[in-house]
Amino acid sequence: MSALDRDPTERTCQAGSTTGIEVLTPREVPLGGPRAMRVRRTLPSRERSLIGAWCFIDHYGPDDVARSGGMVVPPHPHTGLQTVSWLFTGEIEHRDSAGHHAFVRPGEVNLMTAGHGISHSEISTDATTTLHGAQLWVALPDAARDGEPGFVHHVPSPVHQTGLEARVFLGSLLGDSSPVPTATPLLGAELLLEPGAEVGLDVDPAFEHGVLIDAGSLTVAGQPAEPHDLVYLPPGAASLELTAGAEPVRLLLLGGPPFGESIVMWWNFVGRTHEEIVEFRRAWQQQVGEGEALSDGRFGVPAGDVRPPIPAPELPNARLRERR
Repeated sequence: MSALDRDPTERTCQAGSTTGIEVLTPREVPLGGPRAMRVRRTLPSRERSLIGAWCFIDHYGPDDVARSGGMVVPPHPHTGLQTVSWLFTGEIEHRDSAGHHAFVRPGEVNLMTAGHGISHSEISTDATTTLHGAQLWVALPDAARDGEPGFVHHVPSPVHQTGLEARVFLGSLLGDSSPVPTATPLLGAELLLEPGAEVGLDVDPAFEHGVLIDAGSLTVAGQPAEPHDLVYLPPGAASLELTAGAEPVRLLLLGGPPFGESIVMWWNFVGRTHEEIVEFRRAWQQQVGEGEALSDGRFGVPAGDVRPPIPAPELPNARLRERR
């Protein structure tokens, strides 16, 4: 997915806050297309930029594709990050410049590594009537951010506990572990709670965690939260208490140790300096050319996708700052 903000903000992200539990509410952002499908963005926010290495959370749907036009994101670039696609309903076709052609389906995770540079497209399929899911980004640490692009697909099996069903797509939880490799320790899981369920999860106390609520009301470690909220929990606790309200609850549980590196995130790029971001943009614009077709270069060309690429927005007048 591309961050299609008309004026994308520079994000200088630094992990490690221990101020306690925070409830982050989303802001609506148009994803693009002729009828502008809208998404709910909770990360980055004014209050917080990172949860572990997780640096971007878009949550969308249930979206009537007949009205919104669905997801139509033509070829666009990424550097220095991984995209993690997770659907509740619908189907999305993925093509990237590393030669991968795959589909995102409910309960199946697609992880794309941008590394030094990749371009890809995401289009909801004709069979999709309702689109509902989340697009997540993970910042790559300095040692891995300039590596080769890649792609991994995994179908996690459901894990059951009283009042709870879980699918662990990254990391480990409830005795289940995902085989998907990551550059830093991460946790990613979908949880379904029965009405009124009270669940205690053993979690890594070195991790900070985020609970993104898709449906139902939930109390997270004593903090009430509503659908579409993102609840942040700092490191330190070895257990996480979840209590569902009167309706079934669906949530995504994300986590990882504080990232420990400052990053500059602008548009679809994660870098470390102003000069890097300028160079990423220059390289992409060189490939975009007149916008009719994408030429080869640093980011490559998604196999089999002839749609005109998305040009990069103008950089802000101010210098992008790296903060430590």
